Amino acid sequence: MPDIKDVLAKIKPREHTVRICLAGDVAAEYDRLEAELSKTAQWQPQSMAEANPSAAIAEKMVAVQERMREAEVEFTFRALGAKAWSDLVAQHPSSKEGESFDPESLAPALVAACAVDPEMTPSDVTELFETLNVGQRQQLTEAAWHVNGEATSVPFSLHASAILASLTAEK
Repeated sequence: MPDIKDVLAKIKPREHTVRICLAGDVAAEYDRLEAELSKTAQWQPQSMAEANPSAAIAEKMVAVQERMREAEVEFTFRALGAKAWSDLVAQHPSSKEGESFDPESLAPALVAACAVDPEMTPSDVTELFETLNVGQRQQLTEAAWHVNGEATSVPFSLHASAILASLTAEK
């Protein structure tokens, strides 16, 4: 049976990383190409020399996807301890009856408190949130909630298991 001191020494707070694409203009370009590609679904050649336009569009889409990946930034969050969590929640009381905290003010404070890479102050988060869209803000906020609220257990990946099973079957 392990000694509690040994258990405590092994604990590493949960971390969670999300990637945010900061190139909204490139995302719009991808959307435009996707719409253009969907228009070619019923394409029929008018002559033997005519090339299917969907292949050229698909190639452009792959290049745009790569540009989007290059424009992604990783944000890593680390779980707060019980006291830090409690203190943070207490600093953002709700004015509504039945709610223990104000989610509007707690969310950016939580992002700042949990962000480890890049580190952010509350004013950094405010500035960041002014430039991000709702979905991106929600993605960062959910990551901060997730890292504090989700239990850590050994995950199971059906996809990885299927790949390994197919490799075993090939042997």
